[in-house]
Amino acid sequence: MQAPSSPVTDRVPRPPRGDAADPRRARGAAAARSAAWLVPLACVLSFAVTLGLDVVTPAAVREATANDPGWLVGLPGVLLAGPAAALLRRAPRHPLSWVLAGTALLWAVDGLAGAWLSWAMVPEEPRPLASLAFWTVQRLGSWLLLGLPLLLLLYPDGRLPAGRWRLPAVASLACTAVLPTLLLIVPSEIADARAGTALPAVYDRIDVDPTSLPLPAAVVLPLLRVAFPVALLGVAVPLAVVVARHRRATGERRRQIRWLVWAGVVDLLVMLTALVLPGGGASLALTLAVALTGGAVAVGLLRPRLVDIDRLLGGTLVYGGLAVAVVLLDLAVVAATGTLLGDRLGQRDVALLALLLVTALYVPLRAQLWRVVRRWVLGQREDPYRVVSRLAERLEQSPDPGGQLVAVAATVAEAFRSPYVGVEVEHAGGDQLVAEHGTRPAQVQALPISYRGEEVGRLLLPRSGVRAALLAQDEPLLADVVRQAAAAARASALATELQAIREQLVTAREEERRRLRRDLHDGLGPSLGAVVLRIDTARNLAGRAPEEADRVLRQARDDVAAALADVRRLVHDLRPPALDDLGLTGAVRQQAERLLAPRVVVQVLAGPDVDGLPAAVEVAAYRIASEALANVARHARAASCTVRLAREGGALVVTVTDDGRGIPADATAGVGLASLRERAAELGGRGTVDCPPEGGTVVRAVLPVDGRRTGG
Repeated sequence: MQAPSSPVTDRVPRPPRGDAADPRRARGAAAARSAAWLVPLACVLSFAVTLGLDVVTPAAVREATANDPGWLVGLPGVLLAGPAAALLRRAPRHPLSWVLAGTALLWAVDGLAGAWLSWAMVPEEPRPLASLAFWTVQRLGSWLLLGLPLLLLLYPDGRLPAGRWRLPAVASLACTAVLPTLLLIVPSEIADARAGTALPAVYDRIDVDPTSLPLPAAVVLPLLRVAFPVALLGVAVPLAVVVARHRRATGERRRQIRWLVWAGVVDLLVMLTALVLPGGGASLALTLAVALTGGAVAVGLLRPRLVDIDRLLGGTLVYGGLAVAVVLLDLAVVAATGTLLGDRLGQRDVALLALLLVTALYVPLRAQLWRVVRRWVLGQREDPYRVVSRLAERLEQSPDPGGQLVAVAATVAEAFRSPYVGVEVEHAGGDQLVAEHGTRPAQVQALPISYRGEEVGRLLLPRSGVRAALLAQDEPLLADVVRQAAAAARASALATELQAIREQLVTAREEERRRLRRDLHDGLGPSLGAVVLRIDTARNLAGRAPEEADRVLRQARDDVAAALADVRRLVHDLRPPALDDLGLTGAVRQQAERLLAPRVVVQVLAGPDVDGLPAAVEVAAYRIASEALANVARHARAASCTVRLAREGGALVVTVTDDGRGIPADATAGVGLASLRERAAELGGRGTVDCPPEGGTVVRAVLPVDGRRTGG
């Protein structure tokens, strides 16, 4: 596989400056700079003279000489001069720069010669250079055939293909050069005999064979008959070389070659249109094709990233092909109508009636056919409402999150006729849910799916291909679909998180029940059982050994006290008693005085509206404040600490600020900080731990009071 190449502007070295410059390279660069403005100047001047000669030449003389207007032939030279000049300036050593420049000059000279020939034959005595003009048009102009194979074989690196393609490439150039060479030396009567035509009589007044050799017709005529098809076959190998290079190329090289492929597609569409349209527009179509090819070659060599060539090529293939198909269908309908009615009516009546029938019956039908064909090729992108409503219907019918994502993928695939669509959604814990429609290609492009500023997933589409290349033209519809996909992805993620939370709640409840059962069964139960036994023992000893009975009762009392401590511990684990005894503010103040050393100045600030909070909010606020105060006591080395409890909107905000040493940037979050955030998230809130530039640590928790989630 070939390595990707860069544009020629990066690959062709510029001549060095100073005395160390290579003289030959310097002379070549100077010649290219001169040619960069001489070539367009010569082409423009030739075209101006050609226009003047066409204006002063009577149409009857042009018909007598069987010549087209010279400006039609010279116009491609003017249009090619621009790309040739750009290449000569930017890539003076690239062979294609000189191929385009030579081709532009040859077109311009050929057009000038044609106009001069017609103008020179106006008087009875032909004007000077008439014979040279005839030779240029009829003989030298045939060398234009060599331009296309040369361009195909040298593009894009300026070298003939290597390996097994080298010999066929050289042979194809030789085959293409056979016909122009023969036309330079073959007498006119032999060339006319091969074509089956005769020169107009007006040319009897000039020498039409200034370079012909006295060759026998028996030898030359078979050669001419073979040379014409061989010249056309000589283009087959260059086309095969382009295909082979395109298949092997990657990266920048492939992008360059696709510019040439695009030019070939446009040229084919233009020539087909010229052939089917009445009025003989073949000359203008050829002019347009030549200009587009030259421009595509220059852009491909100098700025291959000017536009996305894949999208341009895909759009050209689809829309150009549809347009040509519609034109062909229109012509077929008109022709069929005229054929069916031609025997019954006159020509004028047939044309009028055909026009009426086509307007009344076919035009509405054609609009429907156009819509059906476009929908078959491009999907439903022209009916955004249908696409969005279809997606909404599918989302409603999908019972689970996975089904919703499949619905999104299927809707995008139908809307854009994409062979593959994938939807990836990230879930909590690193899990990824993927829904796909179609077979995944080797290369895909990922479009982010965002919901309220947060990326929740990706939409995967093919990176290459005709239908994938057209997505840029339908960004509004794609954006609407992506928004629906974002909502579905977010709903999928929330549903998954909700199920996980429900499982966690059930697990936590059962674990808490297990812990209570274990504590009651293994701790409080045996203690109370021992108390019962001691009391029974004391009763038995009370009559005959009062002192021993008193000792047993004291032991029973100690056992009851231990059991009572266990009960208090269990109650405290369920809900701190200080919350009921002192309220949230008092409980936090008590906890601060208990955890922090006397040297730490503590302030607990609370508004009057922090009382009467839901029990879950009170417990969470107390636990968070306690964990933050414990961290201050263990790690902060602070001199002061402030705890603020305030109602803001529908939430309780707990803020613990200290002036300690803060948290190092490379420190790993411990269990305490993680539990702080988890406690806030359990209520739909959020918890943050920040270290401001001025020092210290700020722990802040926002706990919804009304049960609503807070923003991120």
